This record gives sequence, structure tokens and C-alpha cells, in this order.
Amino acid sequence: MKNIIIGIDISKKTLDICVKEEAINYFTIENEINDITRFFKRYAKENVILAMENTGRYNWNIFEALEKFNFKVYVISALHIKKSIGLVRGKNDKIDALRICSFIEKNYQENREWKPSSSSIKKIKILLTERALRIKIKKQLMVQQHDYKLMKGIGLDKELKNLNIKLIKSIEAQIMIIENDIEAIILKNENLNHQQKLIKSVPGVGQVLSWTLLSKTEGFTVITDPRKMACYSGVVPFDFQSGTSLKKRPGVSMLADKNLKTVLHMAAMSAIRLDNDLRKYYIRKVDEGKNKMSVLNAVRNKIIHRVFAVIKNQTSYQKDLVLS
Repeated sequence: MKNIIIGIDISKKTLDICVKEEAINYFTIENEINDITRFFKRYAKENVILAMENTGRYNWNIFEALEKFNFKVYVISALHIKKSIGLVRGKNDKIDALRICSFIEKNYQENREWKPSSSSIKKIKILLTERALRIKIKKQLMVQQHDYKLMKGIGLDKELKNLNIKLIKSIEAQIMIIENDIEAIILKNENLNHQQKLIKSVPGVGQVLSWTLLSKTEGFTVITDPRKMACYSGVVPFDFQSGTSLKKRPGVSMLADKNLKTVLHMAAMSAIRLDNDLRKYYIRKVDEGKNKMSVLNAVRNKIIHRVFAVIKNQTSYQKDLVLS
């Protein structure tokens, strides 16, 4: 049976769909679970290869609807598609759907197939997204506090500062509720609870990094190789060389999960302040004249490998643990 290739451009309210069978057809439907389910019922018995960009919360409805179908589904980063298609002219939702369709037709064998997340992982992902949003708002409010002193001359500084402080406290209370909810979900799930205890035994790994790793790896089922995780996190240095004219020292790629990299950085900073082998490694390399940021990046990499090692060996971190 011949494959039917489907590319979907997702927006908040609608889905623009390109379907490639014998001919290419275009459809626009509402981004609602019932509408999506109704549309895809016509392909329920077909061999469907379907791709979409990762647009965060706008994907949620289609994810839920696609759980009812036995399609091969791929979620591709927008940057991956953009880099792969080269120079292009023009852009609209219809063209974007066609480009996604053409991309997955050529490259589906090289990409990881999407599978539905467990209920616990879904909830953790949503709560982490909500937490990140509130932290971003809190940072913006903290920056504004420093600007209120400029309004002292017109007498608005104290009132606005007090309102700002009340809003920050409200957001902090919401963040605490979200964090408690995440912990409650993990505590109720025996496997996730066990995994969290293991990875938190690694120096530097705290609650936020443990939540992030459980979410990104989906309980260490989607990403099982520490080298792939390190690459995904942007902590692996790559060579930059071409012939004799271009040669730079190795550096990390900018194509990485920035949020995960930030959390890993905080974990590495915490680890080198504690009395453990990672701190000894950091001090030794810095004393040898190595760049501090390069050594810190190596510590981030080591944390990832130690996390995957304790999961693989199903034992808490030990100084002489054999890494995978």
C-alpha cells in the first residue's frame, strides 16, 4: 500500500494541511480535537506519514486527536526544516504545509517517530511550560523595579513599586503551587519517583533539572543515549574546519535546547561549589590553564553522563561508578 504523506502547518486557531497522494490537496480546519479527529477518520485505514512543526501548546489538540490513529507521526523543529530546504521565496500557511510535507517525504527514515506521552509526563510538560512563563514574567517585573526610582520626581515611585511587589509575590505563590503539583505527580508515579531519586544523587542535580530531564526524555524512554542528550543540550564541542583557510577551535552548537542548557549550567555551578569529584575535576583543569567556561561545559557534559549511568545501572551515584 502506497504511503500518504501529510504536512501540517499549525497556528493557534487553524491547521493548514497538505495531503500528497496521487495529487496534492490542501485543507484548512479548526485546531479543535473534534475537527481534527473528524478530518483524519478518512485516512484511518491508510499508511499515513504525517509531520508537523513543534509549536508548543498549539500542538496539544492534534497530539490528543492523533492518539486514536495508527499513523507514523513526526514532530520536527522549525529550524530543522528551514535549514534543510535551502533558499526559498515566499511564505504563507499553504506553502509551509507543502514544505513540511516535502521534507518528511524525503527524511522520515532519519527522524525519530513521535509516540504519545504518558499522562504523568504530559502533565509535567504542561506544568513546566506554565512555570517557565511565570518565571519570565517575574524577571520582567524585577527589572521594572529598578526603573521606578526614575519616577520619584512625579510621585509615582512608591505606589508602582508596591503594586509591583504584590504582583511578584502573587506569581511566586503560583510558581510554588505548580512546583508542588509537579512533585505530587512524580511521587504518585513509582517509576518516575524512583528515577528522580537516582538522578538527584548526582552532584549538582536538583529538583528543576530532575523535572526537566524526566520531561525531555519522557522517563528515559525517548532519549536513552547520553551522547545524544549532550548534543541535544548543546554541551558537545564540534570542530570548525575547512581546508587550510578555515580553522577554529572546537565550539558548541547554537542549535540546542536553550532552557535545558541553562538548567544544566546552574547544576554545574552548584556541583563545583560542593565537595565532590566534579569540583576536583574543575579545579584541576583550571589550574592546568584551561578556559573556565570550557571546563564548566565539560562539567555539564559529565553531569548528563552520570545521570544516564545511574539510570542504566539502577543505583545511586557513586564516585567510581562506571559511565556508559
